[in-house]
Amino acid sequence: MLFTQTGLTHSDPDLMTKGVTLIAPMQGDTVYLIDETGQEVHRWQTRVGLTKWSYLLPGGRLFTNERVDAPSGVDLTLSGRLCIYDWNGTVIWQHEDPGQHHDARMLADGGAVYLANVPLSEADQAAVKGGVPGTEPEDGLAGEVIRQVDAKGNVRWEWPFTTLGFDRFPLHRNANRWAHGHANTVFPLNDGRYLISSKSMNLLFIVNPATDAVDWHYQNDAMGGQHDAQMLDSGNILLFANGTYASDLHASEVWELDPDSRDLVWRYRQKQNPLGFFSPMVSGCQRLWSGNTLVCEGARGCVAEVTPQNDVVWEYVSPYFCEHDRLGRFNWLFRARRYQRDGPEIEGRL
Repeated sequence: MLFTQTGLTHSDPDLMTKGVTLIAPMQGDTVYLIDETGQEVHRWQTRVGLTKWSYLLPGGRLFTNERVDAPSGVDLTLSGRLCIYDWNGTVIWQHEDPGQHHDARMLADGGAVYLANVPLSEADQAAVKGGVPGTEPEDGLAGEVIRQVDAKGNVRWEWPFTTLGFDRFPLHRNANRWAHGHANTVFPLNDGRYLISSKSMNLLFIVNPATDAVDWHYQNDAMGGQHDAQMLDSGNILLFANGTYASDLHASEVWELDPDSRDLVWRYRQKQNPLGFFSPMVSGCQRLWSGNTLVCEGARGCVAEVTPQNDVVWEYVSPYFCEHDRLGRFNWLFRARRYQRDGPEIEGRL
């Protein structure tokens, strides 16, 4: 159906969390900061990226993923270039890896960690269990690695998903057989380990670079191809449960998971017509300093702030539509993030 309204669609100034929100339209070449009224207050001109993950670093610097001219791997998910722009839009750091896809994070030492596609041997491709038969790309399933590089782009550590094995964690029966894992999140933990989210396996796990061991894992088909898993200060895990592989009615939720008990301690479920909140792909979430949660319903280009009681106190629908030669015209958002004006990322620049 056609969009009837974009921009700010709802706001409760007394309950919303003050700050500016960063959005990066997928397939776009511009990243925007918008204020509480939905007005643009700053922008960066970048190169085009499809799964365009962007966030702010201290000092008004923008970290973003851009698409290289000759990516290698699962075509629709690839980016390939990691860039940092200063506040004025000048590139001050970049690293290219044609296989990089979905997620990447800068590290404290100036290096980065990211997800990347790699070739997978014919024997390993045949060993991948599950998924929809016949959905393999013409050049076969892609392999996946977690790759860590230093500030100069030298590889310091790499962990292949084949370490998981092929029998224990099969692809979901309704997942495309594009890659072994189809990961979308690599989240650095304070102790040097990484929290990983695999969409097609409905799997979260923590890998330890010091030992190459998987220290913890959680698999639940009810996550439905989850995205944007992150560790909160409390030690709980926040994630966007897309609901793509639901056994019955399809709807998305946001979960807060206790990793020890494996219980859900909080979830966001839309109060009015829960089936109206659904993004089968991309999407994200962020626990705000007020205790509210920012939710990005990516396939609708919608960013909303919700209270612990599941009340929507702010909602914005992206008016920035982009064109893709295969996917058409859309206003999709991979993720969104909010920042305080006096925080280290903005430092009073607005």
